[in-house]
Amino acid sequence: MTGANGHSVGGKIGKPSRSKAAKTAGGVQPATAPSNNVAKYPGEEDEKDGGVLFYVNKSGFPIDERTWQRMWTHVAKIHPGGKEMAESIRKAAFIPRPPVPLLPKYKQSMSVPEWLRTIQSYMKLLQYNHTGTQFFEIKKIRPLSWLMDTAREMTRESLPIKCLEAVILGIYLTNGLGIVERFPISFKTQFSGNYFHHVVLGVYHNGRYGTLGMSRREDLMDKPLVFRTLSDLIFEFEESYQKYLHTVKKVKIGLFVSHDPHSFQQIEWKHLVLSTGKTSREEVRKEIEKHARDMRMKMIISGSQSPVKERQRGKSLSPRRRQISPQRRLNRRDKSPAITDWKPAELNTLNDVGYQIRI
Repeated sequence: MTGANGHSVGGKIGKPSRSKAAKTAGGVQPATAPSNNVAKYPGEEDEKDGGVLFYVNKSGFPIDERTWQRMWTHVAKIHPGGKEMAESIRKAAFIPRPPVPLLPKYKQSMSVPEWLRTIQSYMKLLQYNHTGTQFFEIKKIRPLSWLMDTAREMTRESLPIKCLEAVILGIYLTNGLGIVERFPISFKTQFSGNYFHHVVLGVYHNGRYGTLGMSRREDLMDKPLVFRTLSDLIFEFEESYQKYLHTVKKVKIGLFVSHDPHSFQQIEWKHLVLSTGKTSREEVRKEIEKHARDMRMKMIISGSQSPVKERQRGKSLSPRRRQISPQRRLNRRDKSPAITDWKPAELNTLNDVGYQIRI
């Protein structure tokens, strides 16, 4: 997103506008297209990005030659150093190998807020992608299992990411923590007659809300797990946008995402859609809080966290198992060991670093 000073603001500049004329060889496709004749994928919509162009790597890894060349050509156009900067890197005799961040690991002494900060630190070490080419293709209509495979690829390649990639990675890294609920939050903003889009991962734990994510701006990505209501969290983002003279036009809030990495369910990206410019602040608050209550109620009704409690008591979760009579239950000694919460190993120290174009 482009702010008042001419620099980009949000994490996601725009989602791909798919036009037949816009498709290029080598598996690269512009994220926006000038043509009005746009062919959309089912479940996706055309979103304009204010004229700022970026490409999506559709060739996978290793990146093919055409995609590689397209990226460098675009870098030369958008970087202040232009073609000279690109050539200085490509023709350099020696380039130091960029550090590869270690995948964060949970440890027993870590609280939920500490674990979320560790995940965010890992994302910052990956760095925000300024190359103009999104390295990992994310299709929102894909099942969760497919998106988790993409997230695993992100951890293997350790390349810079954009905001949509950060949401998928955040879901992947919090899957093992069943006491934390995750849901997507999307923003559509306006600046200087252009529209921009950004998405973060909302998190909910112990009656508090926060976010994980990536953006060019520090106050448009992660938020600490301190907000008592979901509406307070949304209004905090709105205030952050105002610093860059962006007006929030629309907010989309999804539903809690399954913790099962093998689930074939799709992520619900926009269960609640609010046009903030056409609705009073009080009405917006009421709608957001109603949605938050509905999400929590669905979680309770579905019993999404009850399996963890059952396992802690050493009981079987299988509905096929025959019920034991009360008399036998009293006389039988339960020898099944209590299963404690999942506690992975040591955590490696993570530190923020400056951005580098990784080649």
